[in-house]
Amino acid sequence: MKNTHSSSKRLESLDALRGFDLFFLVALGPLMHSLARTANVEWLNESMWVFSHVSWEGFSPWDLIMPLFLFMSGISMPFSLSRYKSISDKRPLLRRLAKRILLLWIFGMMCQGNLLALDPNTIYLYSNTLQAIATGYLITALLFLFTSRRTQIITAVVLLLVYWTAMQFITVDGYGGGNYTPQGNLAEWIDNTVLGRFRDTAQVIDGKVVVADWYHYTWILSSLNFGVTVLTGLFAGYIAKDKIEEKKKLKLYFGTGITMVIAGWLWNFQMPVIKTIWTSSMVLVSSGYCFLLMGLFYYWIDYKGHRSGITWLKVYGMNSIVAYMLANVVNFRCIGESLFYGLEQYMGSYYSFLMTLWNIGAVYVIIWFMYKRGIFLKV
Repeated sequence: MKNTHSSSKRLESLDALRGFDLFFLVALGPLMHSLARTANVEWLNESMWVFSHVSWEGFSPWDLIMPLFLFMSGISMPFSLSRYKSISDKRPLLRRLAKRILLLWIFGMMCQGNLLALDPNTIYLYSNTLQAIATGYLITALLFLFTSRRTQIITAVVLLLVYWTAMQFITVDGYGGGNYTPQGNLAEWIDNTVLGRFRDTAQVIDGKVVVADWYHYTWILSSLNFGVTVLTGLFAGYIAKDKIEEKKKLKLYFGTGITMVIAGWLWNFQMPVIKTIWTSSMVLVSSGYCFLLMGLFYYWIDYKGHRSGITWLKVYGMNSIVAYMLANVVNFRCIGESLFYGLEQYMGSYYSFLMTLWNIGAVYVIIWFMYKRGIFLKV
């Protein structure tokens, strides 16, 4: 008898993978950076590239965190939206999708857009991972609901090529025309032009909008490829949900992942892999790695049935937005400093490490309590 995955069963590998991604972002990464600053030893400092973004071209493990979030938002779609495809009146669902997009956008502005500062002069409209997820999710959800799989695959390819064509052949005010430098690429010009004062880090100085020299993340043109990243997650979700032999699913995950990684790095010779501007080659590389990770987690948890010891990952994964918001918006260090300030005189520079550990622990305790009580934030 063929061993097939039941569509009614929760995909635990996805919960664990999402938790793995969140753990790296809100716990392990900050903890390692704090330890490296405190200890200041050569071997640890040299290993911190794992927890750091590359400066421009190339790809590090830390660069995979954001693409993996987008990818996973697509995986869940066949499980959460399939029942709506056959419904003729999709207006209630579309209203729900609009609410989801709006909430993610607002949450993103709270995390990185200075919304909570309540100062119109420092608000940034499009600058955060949650907003990239919102954009990619909107593109993918509409395609999922109203088109066939074949059309979705074709659309993904077309979007990759449209981005490449624009970056390669359009020249405006000295930007573009195959220029992939931080200061000269077309996506940079589009964000400066469209977002203007509302671009992240932008200030008005002597009547001119000035963006920080170090800031080159782009969002407008990159939105095309945000959609592709979520679409690749959708394709991974199809594999998980379809009633096919489990071994075939694993072959599809690993085969697709390896193929995309190779294709992306080959494309890198012409269009560099640059996560900051979400190049098409980067989409292939990152989505390929995401397929491989999904394959590993699916193999270990859903195929082999190894579910012991993954609860802590599910705690993070099943309330990922709460964990992300708490880590980015709420400063628990002030509570820790109120309780443990006396230790600073004895711990010296390691006191900062203790406060980082406290902050991470506070976030985990909250989401653990929610997990135990069956409270999950659904956006």
